[in-house]
Amino acid sequence: MKRHHSAPDRGLEFLGLRVHRTVFPLAVALIVLAVIAALLDPVAFNAYVARLRGGILQHFDSFIMIMGNLFVVMCLLLALSPLGRVRLGGPQAQPQFGFVSWFSMLFAAGMGVGLLYWGVAEPVAAYTGWPDTPLNVVPRTPAAAHAAMGSALFHWGLHPWAVYLVTALVVGYFAYNRGLPLAMSSALSPLIGHRHAGPIGQGVDIFTVVLTTFGLATSLGLGAMQSAAGMHLILGTPDGLVMQGLFIAAVCLTAGYSVWTGIEVGILRLSNLNMALAILLLAFCAVGMGIGAYLTGLLVALADYARLILPLSDWRLRPDTDWYHAWTVYYWAWWCSWGPLVGVFIARVSRGRSIRQMVGVVMVAPAAFAALWFTAFGGGAIKQVIASTGPLTGGVQDVNMAIFQFLGQLPLSAITSLLVVLLLVIFTVTSVDSGALVADNLASNGRTDTPRPQRVLWVFLIGLVATTLLVLGGDTGLKGLQSATIVMALPYLALMAVLITGLIKALLQDRLR
Repeated sequence: MKRHHSAPDRGLEFLGLRVHRTVFPLAVALIVLAVIAALLDPVAFNAYVARLRGGILQHFDSFIMIMGNLFVVMCLLLALSPLGRVRLGGPQAQPQFGFVSWFSMLFAAGMGVGLLYWGVAEPVAAYTGWPDTPLNVVPRTPAAAHAAMGSALFHWGLHPWAVYLVTALVVGYFAYNRGLPLAMSSALSPLIGHRHAGPIGQGVDIFTVVLTTFGLATSLGLGAMQSAAGMHLILGTPDGLVMQGLFIAAVCLTAGYSVWTGIEVGILRLSNLNMALAILLLAFCAVGMGIGAYLTGLLVALADYARLILPLSDWRLRPDTDWYHAWTVYYWAWWCSWGPLVGVFIARVSRGRSIRQMVGVVMVAPAAFAALWFTAFGGGAIKQVIASTGPLTGGVQDVNMAIFQFLGQLPLSAITSLLVVLLLVIFTVTSVDSGALVADNLASNGRTDTPRPQRVLWVFLIGLVATTLLVLGGDTGLKGLQSATIVMALPYLALMAVLITGLIKALLQDRLR
């Protein structure tokens, strides 16, 4: 039963914008202050937040791992329980998008760029022992190959998408089934009532706007560096600020057009194009391996994932201290830093879907696609290392170059490498445009009908943060912001522990009613 809760109007209209009178100005002010702090002394800022990040990953690793495991278990239990039939928007709500488009949009927003960045680099790093190996297996052995593939699927499989899904359920349920704003603060209503619209809720929304902006700006900068490195290898163009700036400009112009036309036009079309090109590149690599060898490798990788998911999830008995903190705990924190961005966007496009459908399509289907991807790229790269073919034989020397070095040993390498650069642009665009919509929603009290220039403003702000850090702070400034984003993942996890309690309470209340 859908119920509407009235909340005080906190809107503010000026210069054609419709924003929350508290969340918008304070979020923008905090973003600007953080960028200024990062630029005043990039080295000192980077060192400071790196110490904070190291302390969090070292001392709160158990909490981070427990919450990641809890998200997975909770999503699976919800899907298997009678609550899995609950539909966002009520029993009569109809989906706005078909399954293929729905999946394409959530996948492109969630981790498309990451698969290009780490699809080759992470399995090779794990196999060769940089800086350690998963579960302390001996590097460059058959056991290391199995551990490398199993841990890669562990890091990119069910757990990250469970983080996104829980966020999507928390936001979507209260927006569509309780008639509250499409904002993180709405999930506080079962716990603190109408005060969710007061200072506490506003603080939650400010925090998530800042976290979303920093996460996107960091990924935009990293994508610019990888794209410039790839173009340098393929075409001999300069690998520096000029090409990085052109990448950011191309992404922001395209993302600006995308958010101007809205989800139904720009974002939908780009996401579908993205998925088609990614499948094309994946199919090329799979055929290059040989279909029989690829399918065998896929089954082995899935078996490794199933065999290692429990040992890798056990935060108490992990023997691989260096790998555990540098990769697993870091990844969990990074997924949490993207939680509001991807989760709120998934909620935005999932009205009319049941919880059971969302678990299947938002959590399980992307994990299956990650298995297909890592088998082709990570498994293929490990085979190159074993055969002493190409520069990856010496391990990962430059993460930005890893996928290009892998493709360089295959036929049509110039064409496939250019396809990777194109995918980098489009994947980054789909992350930036969806993130800009999310930041706009959160900063305007959950409104989804804000003026078009207001949505473009957030694209410009994200691009400005990334460009400023790259130009004035260089790689050091960007890494400082990345570390700051990881630091913010800890309070986000604590927040989600509270919001999950509210979601379960609301689901049970409505079922009893």
